[in-house]
Amino acid sequence: MRWPPLIPAVFLRRLNRFAVEVRLGRRRTRAHLPNSGRLRELLIPGYPMWLAPREGPRRTRYDVQLVALPDGTLVSADARVPNALFREAWAEGRLAPFRGYIRLIPEPPLGEGRVDFRLEGPEGLAYVEVKSVTLVEGGDGLFPDAPTERGRRHLSALQAARAAGAQAFIVFIVQRPDARAFRPHDAADPAFGRMLRAVVAGGVQALAYRCTVSIEEIRLAEAIPVIL
Repeated sequence: MRWPPLIPAVFLRRLNRFAVEVRLGRRRTRAHLPNSGRLRELLIPGYPMWLAPREGPRRTRYDVQLVALPDGTLVSADARVPNALFREAWAEGRLAPFRGYIRLIPEPPLGEGRVDFRLEGPEGLAYVEVKSVTLVEGGDGLFPDAPTERGRRHLSALQAARAAGAQAFIVFIVQRPDARAFRPHDAADPAFGRMLRAVVAGGVQALAYRCTVSIEEIRLAEAIPVIL
């Protein structure tokens, strides 16, 4: 997945859940932050950012796309990106667990809500929920970074789908290259961790992938272990 031409900036402060103030050249401006997570490891004053210019009737002209950590690691801060990465990798046949499925349907209804994808093929149906991961500590990608009632609802829906005979997957996509494994972030939401372990024991499959990230593009890379 290639980025549009990105514009360098410097993070100054978070204004609200979906807006930040940055320094762009010699001026200050607002940018849209397409991620509702806390992102405390990324939103540190002085950290370099790269913005994607956007057009149309919007409050801001820019979206935050990348953040650079002090060691040079680039992290995608856009929580919309993992779904696009999953879809791209599936279409290219790069996701071994999903090669038997020939049709992908986005945002299908499941239970009382929706999940990200339904896959169809000779093997039957599979429901997939994709989660964006930006936090890495000690080489482990961690999700969530704050309590997530929505995430627990998704787990419950996947569990019900599996009990009804469909395959069910939760896929954690770490939007940075330095994760060696994935773990549930029990310190942030112990209830999510307990529920994840329970639904996996009941047949839901948990997968995790890290990404390669540059100023030009982001790519879904290799699978990493899920440690429960």
